[in-house]
Amino acid sequence: MTKEIVNRVQNSGLVTLEMKSFYGDQERVLLDIKHWLYEGLILKEKPFREHLKNHDWSIYKNKFVGVYCSEDTIIPIWAFMLISTYLNPYTTHVYLANKKELEKHIFQINIQQLNIEDYSNKKVLIKGCSETYIPESSYIEISKKLINEVQSLMFGEACSNVPLFKKKK
Repeated sequence: MTKEIVNRVQNSGLVTLEMKSFYGDQERVLLDIKHWLYEGLILKEKPFREHLKNHDWSIYKNKFVGVYCSEDTIIPIWAFMLISTYLNPYTTHVYLANKKELEKHIFQINIQQLNIEDYSNKKVLIKGCSETYIPESSYIEISKKLINEVQSLMFGEACSNVPLFKKKK
């Protein structure tokens, strides 16, 4: 007589929330301004403005844009403000951000759009391991979003998780 295998995880009512689902389908573009600097190091206003004037800004239409400078140099804040005036008519969002910082902003937007009622009074497991880059701050954002709604919050895998929070009875 063989004993039936019971899937205790499936019967536990545990809801798994994959962090990679917050990557979203937003188109991302990075705009490195180092190519618009004199000798790659110095911002000269007149040539900089000329580069901006001649740049095809339409390529950023409906995209999330991270503007940054990969050179270790001082860029006056007005330069980024000026770039944003060119980008604003085209982009969905523009940030002063490199690739990782842009991901942080997009993850935060996507987490804020989560319908928390789907997790109300449930046991929720936040699954984080993924080949997708997930900003560390996203884990705090999702915890803040769910903490007042869920019965319990855990991190990891169903078979080996770390309990984070359990609602008091």
